[in-house]
Amino acid sequence: MIDLEWMFQLVSSFLPEWALQRLTATYFRANSWYTVGFGKFHSSQTSVDHVKMKVKILPALSDNYMYLLMDESTKEAAIVDPVEPKTVLAAVEETGANLTTVLTTHHHWDHAGGNKELVSLFNKPLRVLGGDDRIGALTQKVTHGDAIKVGSLNIECLFTPCHTQGHICYNVTSPEADHKPAVFTGDTLFLGGCGKFFEGSAVEMHKALIEILGVLPDHTLVYCGHEYALHNLRFGLHVEPNNKAIQDKLAWVQAQRENGLPSVPSTIGEEKQINPFMRVTEGPVQQHAGTSDGVATMAAIRTEKDNWKPPKL
Repeated sequence: MIDLEWMFQLVSSFLPEWALQRLTATYFRANSWYTVGFGKFHSSQTSVDHVKMKVKILPALSDNYMYLLMDESTKEAAIVDPVEPKTVLAAVEETGANLTTVLTTHHHWDHAGGNKELVSLFNKPLRVLGGDDRIGALTQKVTHGDAIKVGSLNIECLFTPCHTQGHICYNVTSPEADHKPAVFTGDTLFLGGCGKFFEGSAVEMHKALIEILGVLPDHTLVYCGHEYALHNLRFGLHVEPNNKAIQDKLAWVQAQRENGLPSVPSTIGEEKQINPFMRVTEGPVQQHAGTSDGVATMAAIRTEKDNWKPPKL
């Protein structure tokens, strides 16, 4: 997996914002063409039925995910992190969705870089939400606890600073008892992993994963921002070699990826069993880190993972 994010963090300190955005866009597009191929996707587009909501998973770039979520009763829809607007518009037309809202998790180009183009291409005004003034085309800045509606769906904004200081996750629920809740976690929580601490600390990530996302109902489906599952689960087995839940999930993900299928979504309950960053209070993870404190464990395993490479098979 090519990863030059740390390089961009370094150059951002002396490049003007417009130059940084162009450099970043060039890198992500070139990496996508190199990794996946021009005009191709890293995974198949699939849909998940939440009874009162349908989520269409839209792969983008070399490993990103965008999500079109639509209220089944009204057809009103929102798009999460529309970095490839033309793919989004095709999905809107295919599903017959009434797109009204853009939910931006954070300002990084591979998540927010398509906002301005989407707004300019779409045939009516869109409300663009996010928690950071650095987000393009922003019309409504949100923070923790803010709530909006998309059709009959209730969307709660969860402030999870660390990867960036303006990161927002979006928790989607419905008053209907049979609705399956979902949370869109951007680069805070991944399947089996978490985002790098670019603008924050272990204290912040601990709060985000354990105190905010970790208290959501276990059956909440988790839609993350990248297809990092294989690498994350292999690191999880490095931390907990005897964790059967991780072993089983890794085998399942390998089969999914061999068939070109996404690994998302997982669930909050599942992440508590397979994700070392949501298991920092568990004995085996603390023993691996050589600590007895959740925040210290979070810091230790994040530092380790930043430089970790899986053994060659």
